[in-house]
Amino acid sequence: MSDEELLHPADDSPAAVDKADGPTEAPADAKDVALAAMKAERDEYHDRLLRKAAEFDNYRKRVERERRDHADRAVADLLQELLLVVDDFERALAVEHGRTGSAYVKGVELIHTKLQDLLRKQNVLPFDSVGTDFDPNRHQAVTYETSPDHREGEVIGELRRGYMRGDHLLRPALVKVAKA
Repeated sequence: MSDEELLHPADDSPAAVDKADGPTEAPADAKDVALAAMKAERDEYHDRLLRKAAEFDNYRKRVERERRDHADRAVADLLQELLLVVDDFERALAVEHGRTGSAYVKGVELIHTKLQDLLRKQNVLPFDSVGTDFDPNRHQAVTYETSPDHREGEVIGELRRGYMRGDHLLRPALVKVAKA
């Protein structure tokens, strides 16, 4: 074999052609399949990312709502305890003190007024019950009394005042209800 034949073989066999052309490439169909698989995997990861982001957003909103609800319940509990103090002041003011207790009465009235102002700032307002129809959502019946002067189910007396905080019942009124 001559040097020329060694450098440029005349062999047209597949092995000689492969060596001459360099490394073989996959057919176009195999590339498309691999590309489609990578795109599907990418889409799956993107979908997972979107789902995780939505789950986290829902979690964040739920935690914020629970925190707000917990804070509202804590404030409502404190206000209910404060209403017991207001009740005591109102009972103290209802008692006749005579002339010797006038300075004392004025002091109690000032404290009562400050408490009422504090409740108003928190949007806590009393509601009237006497003369209205009994509403189990706003009233708690303590006694029923026969009364020819009142209609059936009418509230004829209030033993403890009821309070609303905004649109929500903070404390029901304890009432006497007329029966026929």
